[in-house]
Amino acid sequence: MLGGQGSRLVGVSAFCQRPEEAKRVRRVGSYSHARPEVLREVRPDLILAVSGYQARSMEEVSREFTTFTLELPSSVPGILDMVKRVGAVLGCPVQAMDLMCRLEGSMPDPYDGERIPAYVEIDLGGPVSFGIGSYITDALHLCGFESVYGRRDSEWLKPDDAETAAIDPEVIIYEPKMFSNFKREEFEAEMRRRGLAQTRAFRKGNVFITPGKLDFLAHHGPSFITDAIPWLLGIRKRIEGLDGI
Repeated sequence: MLGGQGSRLVGVSAFCQRPEEAKRVRRVGSYSHARPEVLREVRPDLILAVSGYQARSMEEVSREFTTFTLELPSSVPGILDMVKRVGAVLGCPVQAMDLMCRLEGSMPDPYDGERIPAYVEIDLGGPVSFGIGSYITDALHLCGFESVYGRRDSEWLKPDDAETAAIDPEVIIYEPKMFSNFKREEFEAEMRRRGLAQTRAFRKGNVFITPGKLDFLAHHGPSFITDAIPWLLGIRKRIEGLDGI
């Protein structure tokens, strides 16, 4: 963990699965709600949260505990900046800057060729896609794709199936709900029901499911840069006929 700070960690949310050591730390709540009785047991000196969905829960928690809210990143550089900010708050700024530089050095150069129209959907209790305010849209752009909803003035949005089908994306990237028992045949049946199986993506076999049972694109930690971006690059290379995923 950052700068050897793992020993200071006394509680995490149920969704904190990275790095491996985090799985052995006490669960104090969900993504959106912390359990005050458990927080009183573990007695944290500081609680870190992100803006947006957690705001209401943190407002309640801050009445009893010291909290610090980080802005949910809207871009890939925003993920790097979050690393730096966490390091500053924890008192290990040099280690944070070292990690930030390593992550930055692993990133690809911006793509300058023709972009591939792509539709990204994540199951967050229902279909969710992403507009210009999301780091996911930014990553797609970096890797040579053009998100079909990428010019919408929003972080996330509920996609319209008829509109998505009319746009006819060349690539569909789908992330199942975290820990779900995903079955490809059930997914394809659902896409047919929604009218998306007639898109170029399905006709060409350009439908990609994110790996594993954890959040992948929906995770905005350092592993998004080390794992998700190379995976997206692999998709583009595969479509271009190069070595891919």
